[in-house]
Amino acid sequence: MELVVGASEATMKSVMGKLGGLLAQEYTLIRGVNGDLQYINDELASMQSFLRDLTAVGAGRAQSHGHRMKDWMKQIRDITYDIEDCIDDSAHRLHGLRSDMCCYYFANSVYEVLTWWPRRDVAAKISVLKMRAQQIGERRERYGVNNPEAAGGSEGSHAGNGTAAGFDAADNQEASLELVAMKDPVGVEDHMKELEEWLTNDKNTSGVLYVVGFGGVGKTTIATALYRKFGDQFDHRAMVNVSQSSDINAVLTNIKNQVMPQSSGQMQQAGGGVLGQLKRGTSALAAKCCSAGASEETRGETKLDRLKKELTGHFDNSSYLVLVDDVWSAATCDQIRKSLPTSNKRTRIIVTTRFQAVAKTRRGEEGDHTRKVSPLGVEESERLFKQAFFESKGSEAFFESKGSEVDKVQEEVWKMCGGLPLAIVIMAGHVACNPNKSAAEWLKVCKSLFPESGKDHGKDGRRDLTQEEVGRIVSHCYNDMPADIKTCSLYLSIFPKGQKISRKRLTRRWIAEAFVAEKQGLSVEDVAETYFNHLIRRKIIRPVEHSSNGKVKKCIVHDMVLEHIVAKASEENFITVIGGNWLMQLPSSKVRRLSLQESDSKRANDTEKMNLSHVRSLTMFGSLNQLPSHSFKFGIVQVLDLEGCMGFKAHHTEEICKMLLLKYLSLRRSDTKQLPKAIGKLENLETLDIREISVVELPKTVCQLERLVNILGGDKITRRALKLPQELNKKKKMKGLRILSGIEIVGGLADLHHLTELRKLAIYKLSTMSDDPSFKDLSSSIEYLGGYSLNTLIIDDESSKFINSLDDLSSPPKFLVALELSGKMVQLPSWITQLSALTKLTLSVTALRTDNLLLLSNLDALFSLTFSFRAEKQDSETLTILAENKLSSDGEITIPDAGFKSLRLLRFFAPLLPVLTFSKNAMPELERLELRFSMLEGLYGVENLAGLKVVHLTLKDKDGEYMTKEVQREVETSVKRRTDGKAPKIILDQ
Repeated sequence: MELVVGASEATMKSVMGKLGGLLAQEYTLIRGVNGDLQYINDELASMQSFLRDLTAVGAGRAQSHGHRMKDWMKQIRDITYDIEDCIDDSAHRLHGLRSDMCCYYFANSVYEVLTWWPRRDVAAKISVLKMRAQQIGERRERYGVNNPEAAGGSEGSHAGNGTAAGFDAADNQEASLELVAMKDPVGVEDHMKELEEWLTNDKNTSGVLYVVGFGGVGKTTIATALYRKFGDQFDHRAMVNVSQSSDINAVLTNIKNQVMPQSSGQMQQAGGGVLGQLKRGTSALAAKCCSAGASEETRGETKLDRLKKELTGHFDNSSYLVLVDDVWSAATCDQIRKSLPTSNKRTRIIVTTRFQAVAKTRRGEEGDHTRKVSPLGVEESERLFKQAFFESKGSEAFFESKGSEVDKVQEEVWKMCGGLPLAIVIMAGHVACNPNKSAAEWLKVCKSLFPESGKDHGKDGRRDLTQEEVGRIVSHCYNDMPADIKTCSLYLSIFPKGQKISRKRLTRRWIAEAFVAEKQGLSVEDVAETYFNHLIRRKIIRPVEHSSNGKVKKCIVHDMVLEHIVAKASEENFITVIGGNWLMQLPSSKVRRLSLQESDSKRANDTEKMNLSHVRSLTMFGSLNQLPSHSFKFGIVQVLDLEGCMGFKAHHTEEICKMLLLKYLSLRRSDTKQLPKAIGKLENLETLDIREISVVELPKTVCQLERLVNILGGDKITRRALKLPQELNKKKKMKGLRILSGIEIVGGLADLHHLTELRKLAIYKLSTMSDDPSFKDLSSSIEYLGGYSLNTLIIDDESSKFINSLDDLSSPPKFLVALELSGKMVQLPSWITQLSALTKLTLSVTALRTDNLLLLSNLDALFSLTFSFRAEKQDSETLTILAENKLSSDGEITIPDAGFKSLRLLRFFAPLLPVLTFSKNAMPELERLELRFSMLEGLYGVENLAGLKVVHLTLKDKDGEYMTKEVQREVETSVKRRTDGKAPKIILDQ
C-alpha cells in the first residue's frame, strides 16, 4: 500500500497562502473569527510538516502504520480541500458585495449591515472547520499514528532527493535543444522485417495483424513504426486507441473522422491528435444524429448501422490501413473487425493487445497473422539503456561522481528490467536523476524492488518480469520524484490516453493551479519549465514534437505510466476522469478537478450521480452538450479549459462570466462566437486563450482585468489578428501582461511603454501609416521594452513600411531570443548582428541575399533560420525583388563557408526559390534542411553539410512533379559524394 503525498502537500501550500491573505485583509474577516483562522493556519502548518517528514522517510517506513496512516492522511486532505472551498466561496460572496460598496461609496457600517448574513454563514463554517482540525489531531494520537522517525541510511539519502527542497530548479532550467522527437526504436528490426513483408504482400487483399505482448514490451512502438512507414501506400489510414473502452460507436466515429474528407479537414483544423479528433468527432456527429436518430432507429437502423454504411461507401474500391491500439476485450476486437468493410483492394488492420485471448478471436482467414513481442536481448537492452541514459541531462554528473562504478551500476539496473523497453527507459532516467547514489545503494534498490530469491537472473543475467513487477518499477520511479514534481505529474491524468500534450498549455495550467512558485530567482514561468524538463529527464513524459527553436512543443505519456498516474490521482481525489479509455469507479467524495473526456453511451449520465458543487478545475474534450452546468458552483471554479469544444451557446459564455475566481480560461479552437461585456468581472483572470476562434475583437471591459498575464489571440496560420480595445492605452492598465500574441496594432494601441513585464509581442496586423504619430510610438515602445523583459518579437507588416523603419532604432532589443519579421524587406536592420542571445530567426524571403547570409553567420547562438513568404499570391514587386537579389548575388544565393556555429535548422518557404549553393564548410552543425516551393532553380553543395540528417522537400505545385524529382535526384547525387558515407534521409511531399 503506497502513500500519496505530493498532491496533498501542494493543496496545503495553496490553502495556507490563502489563509495568510485572509488574515491580512481585515475587511473580509468576521469579528471573533480571527482566532479560529489563526488556529487553522497553525494546525495546517503542523500537518504540512508531518507530510514532508513522511516524504523524507520514504514510503517503506511510513507504511508501518498501514491503513491508519492512509486514513489519517485522507482526513488531512479532505479538511484541506474543505478549508480551501470555504475561503474561495467566502471571497466570492463578500468581495462581490464589497465591490458594489466601493462603486457607490457606502460607509463601512452600511457594508457590515448588508454583508451580515454571508459573514455570519462564513463564521459558522470556519468554526466547524476549526473543530474538525482539532478532532483530526486528537484522533491521530488516540489511534497511535506516531510521528515519522528521522530518515537515515540509504532510504534517507534516497528520500532527500525526493523532497521539494532537494530539487534544484537551476539544474533543470536548460533542456537540450532537439529537432527530432522520435528516435529510431531499439530492438524492433527483426519484427519489422517480417511484418513489412506481411503488410506489403499483395497475394491477400485483406488481413489482420495481432501484435501481442504485455505492457511496456514495445507493441505500440512496432505497430506505429509500421503505420508511419507504409501508411502513404494506402488510400486511407486511421489510428485509434481502445484500451478499456468498449464503445464501438466511438471507435468507428474516430476512424470515420480521420478518413472521410468532409470530417478530416475540420478535425485537422481542430488539432489535438488522434484522440483529440475522436472527442471532437463524436460531438460533431452527435449533433447531426440527434435530429434524424429517432426516425431512423424506429426503422431499425441504429447509429452503428449508419457508421458501417458510411465507412463501407467510403472504402469502396479503396485500400486502407487501420491501427487499433491496446485492445483489452476479445469481443470488442471482433466487433471492430466485423464493422470494418471489405474492399477489392488491399486492406490491413493492425491490432495491439496485452492479452493472448484477443488474438485468438481471429477467424482463420487467409492473410491473418499473429506476432508475439518478446523482451529485448542483452545487447539491445544495454544499448537502449545507454541511449536513454545519455539523453537525460544529469548523466554527465553521474559519470563524474561514479567513475569506474558506472558500468557496474548500469549493468545491475538494466538487467533488472528484464528486457522491457518501458522499464529500461524509465530506470535510465531514474539513474541519471540520482547521481549521488553509490553502486551499493543501487544494488539495494534492485533487491528492494525484487526481494524474491527464486527468480533472480537467467543465464544471460536478465530476469523475466511479470506485469505486476513492471508496475512496481514504474511506481518506484514515480515515488522517487520531488513532491512538487509529483503533483505536476498527477496533473497529466487530465488528458486522454494517447493525446499529444502541449508544453505551454500544461505549464500555464500548473501556474494557474498554484503548483508552481517563484524560487531561486526564477519566475513562475521559468520554474514551470524546469518542472517540465525534469519530467522529461525522468522519462515520465516523452517528447513527440519539437518547435523550430529546438524546445519540446508536445509530449505524450506512456500507457502504463499514465495508468499509474490516473490511479494515484483517483486515490488522492486529485482528479476525476469521466469517459475516455479508463473504467474508473465513480468518486464517493466531492469532485475537485474534473476531466470530461469522450462520451461513452454507457457512461453518459455518470456526472449526474456526482457531487460537482466543489469543482474548481474543469477540462472538457468534445461537446458542451455533456456539460451538467446546473451542478456547478460557479464562484469557486478557477481553471476552465474548453479547448476544441463545440456546441457553444449564449448561456455558456454567461455562465463563464459568473466564475469570478477564474484564473485560466481557454476557448481555443472552440466555436465561440463572441465574448460578452461581463468578462470584465473576471478580476482574477491571468490567462485568456482565444486563439483560432471567430472572435476578432475584445470588449472594452477586458481592460478591467488588471491581473491578466497572457492574452493569446489570432490565428498563427492565417494571420487573422485580434483587435484590442483602445482603452488599453488610455487607462494604462494590465501592466502585468507578459504575453500579447496575435494582435492587431491600430491607432492609439501603438503606445505600449507601460507594459514593462512583456516577454512576447506578436503583431499579426499593422494598420499604422508612416506619417501617423502611432508609427513612432510603436517603434519607441519596442526600443523601450527591449531594455526590460522582451525576448520574443513577431511583426507581420503587409505594407512593409514599419519593419523597414526598424533600422532606425537607436537602442536595439538586445535580449531577443526569437525574432520574426514578415513583409517586403531587402536589407536587414543593422543592429541584428548585436543580438547575441538570438536562437530563432524568421525573415521574409525577400531578404534572402548572399550579403545578408554573411551578416547572419556571425550570430553564434542561432539555432533556427527561416526564410518564408506569407502572401498567397505573388505580386510583381515581390518577383522583382527576388530577381534583383539574385543579380546582386551573382546569379545564385551562396551560403558562406564560415559562421552559423550553432545552426541546426534551415528552412526556405517560397513559391519561387533561386539557385542555392552551400560552400565547402557551410553550417557544420546543420541537421535539417526544409524547402517548400513551387519552383526551385537549383540546389548544390548539399554534400558539404557534414551534420545533415534530414532533407525535407515539399512541392506546392502539383504540376511540377517532374521538376521535384529532378531536385530529389540532384540531392541524392550530391550526398553520395560525401566521404563519411552518412547519407541524410530525404523526405518528399507533394
